[in-house]
Amino acid sequence: MITRRKFLRDSGVVGTAALVGWQPRRATAEPPPETTRIRLVQTSSMCQAPQYVAEELLRSEGFTDVQYLKKEGPSAIAEALASGEADINMHFSGPLIIRLDRGEPITILAGVHPGCYELFTAKRLQTLRDLKGKTVAIRALNGPEHVFLSSMLAYVGLDPRKDITWVTHPAAESIALLGQGKVDAFLGFPPDPQELRARKIGHVLVNSNVDRPWSQYFCCVVAAHRSFAQKNPIATKRALRAILKGTDVCAVEPERASRLLVDSGRTPRYDLMRQVLKDIRYDRWRDYNPEDTVRFYALRLHEVGMIKSSPQKLIAEGADWRFLNELKKELKG
Repeated sequence: MITRRKFLRDSGVVGTAALVGWQPRRATAEPPPETTRIRLVQTSSMCQAPQYVAEELLRSEGFTDVQYLKKEGPSAIAEALASGEADINMHFSGPLIIRLDRGEPITILAGVHPGCYELFTAKRLQTLRDLKGKTVAIRALNGPEHVFLSSMLAYVGLDPRKDITWVTHPAAESIALLGQGKVDAFLGFPPDPQELRARKIGHVLVNSNVDRPWSQYFCCVVAAHRSFAQKNPIATKRALRAILKGTDVCAVEPERASRLLVDSGRTPRYDLMRQVLKDIRYDRWRDYNPEDTVRFYALRLHEVGMIKSSPQKLIAEGADWRFLNELKKELKG
C-alpha cells in the first residue's frame, strides 16, 4: 500500500516543482529551520492556491507540523497574521498596508501574483467614473474588496466615502442581487468571477488581471508575523520558497494543481479551480517589484483617508525583501 502523501510527494506537486527549478538537495544543504511548525490560514479564496499546493513542499523544507487554520471573514487573514496565530500567509496588499499604518506587527516579504479581483456591473457601464451615485455590494466595510475598490475609485478621482453607496452581503447573496438588478455592481475574487461568467450574470467593468494599472501591481503578497520572521529567518526563507514554488506549479501545471486542490478537499469544483489558475498570472512573481505595489496602494489609500503614513515609512517599517532577493537569484526558473 502507498499512502496518499507519498504518492503526492513522488508523482505530484514535488515532482512538478523539480521541473520548474526547485531542488530538494539545495534545501537539505541549508541549516534546518529554527522551528518545524508552520501555521497558515485556509479560507475559501482560491487565488491563494499556491500556499495550499505548497503543503508537501513545506514538508520537504523541514516543516514536520504544517497547520492550515480554517478561517472565514474579510479580516480573518490579517487578524491571524497580526496576532501571531498564523506565521506566514498570502493576502491582498491593501488591508496589510492599513494594518501596518496602525502599527501592527506584520512584515511583507514578497509579491505572488497581480490581479484577481473583478468588478461586475448589472448594466454595461463604460468607466469606473460611471459608478458615481451607484450601489456596490461587498462583504464588509474595510474588508479587502472595500479597500481595493476604494483605491481604484481614488485613482480615477472619485471619493469612495461620498460617491458610492456601499451595501454588505455575503458573496452568494451579492451575486443573486446583481443578477436581479438590485445592486449596480459587485466586486468579487476567485472563484466568484469564474462563477459569474459561468452563470452569465452581469458584465465585467474592470478585470484586474488584465486592466491597467491594476494588472501591473501585485494583488496578493506574502506576509509574516513580524516576530516569527525576526526570530526564525531560516524558517521564513524556507516557507517563502515553498510558497513561491507552489506559485510556479500553479503557473506551469494548472491542471495538476487543480486536481490536487480538489483531492485535498480545498475546493469541490475542478473546472472552476482550473479556470482560476489559468486566469491569474502566477508567472509574474519574479517580474514585478513588491515595493512598487506597496507604494502604489499606499498613495491611493492615503488619498481617501484610510491611512496616514507615507509609503516610505510603511516600506521601511513593514517590509523585508532580503528573503525574496535571495530566492530570485536561487530560483531562476
